[in-house]
Amino acid sequence: MAGKRRALAGLSLLLALLFAGLGVWQVQRLQWKTQLIADVEARAHAAPIAAPMPDDRDGAEQAYQAVRAQGVFAHDRETLVQAVTALGPGYWVVTPLETDRGFAVLVNRGFVPGERAAERDWSRPEGVQSVQGLLRVTEPNGGFLRANDPEGDRWRSRDVAAIAQAKGVAGPVADYFIDVEDDGEGGWPRGGLTVLKFSNSHLIYALTWFALAGLCVFGAWRFLREPLQGDEA
Repeated sequence: MAGKRRALAGLSLLLALLFAGLGVWQVQRLQWKTQLIADVEARAHAAPIAAPMPDDRDGAEQAYQAVRAQGVFAHDRETLVQAVTALGPGYWVVTPLETDRGFAVLVNRGFVPGERAAERDWSRPEGVQSVQGLLRVTEPNGGFLRANDPEGDRWRSRDVAAIAQAKGVAGPVADYFIDVEDDGEGGWPRGGLTVLKFSNSHLIYALTWFALAGLCVFGAWRFLREPLQGDEA
């Protein structure tokens, strides 16, 4: 039976090493997520820069960067994308902006509730407009378990390439979209609803794994120190 105790103790120690390794990994993830959140908040609250050209963007490293653009909205090509916000369920109004720099960028002009979406009742400013907001990376394919349906004009995510193609947006199109800030006028669409809070549970996960590792070490100690039931004295 002593051999059985040693085997169980060895298994417990192996599990302790595994759990400790997972705990260390979660600590690393915690550091990464903390830095990511700090970087996003810094970009979002920085002075806005000119919206990048389609071929002059630093990938996801510019996500949530405050940007500005100027141009004319193509309201005849606007798209409604299903959304659930702090104001309830409804739609994002996504409209191409033909910029004065020779490219188009999709602009999420803000949220409208379902009843307004049904009536298409919201403002559509004409002429040259200046927009300011956050650069957002495209959301391809659709939502959770719900794909976009370009042919039926039913959208569950802001898939820049698919929307631009379905709506026939001409010219070079930026591979991102802009979430506009709240204009403070209280009209529709309502901007400024970008969520900047990100879940960060890695500390809890790390503590859980380390606790399991500690229990396994304690179990190994018990197996080696105290005989199992049925062991000979």
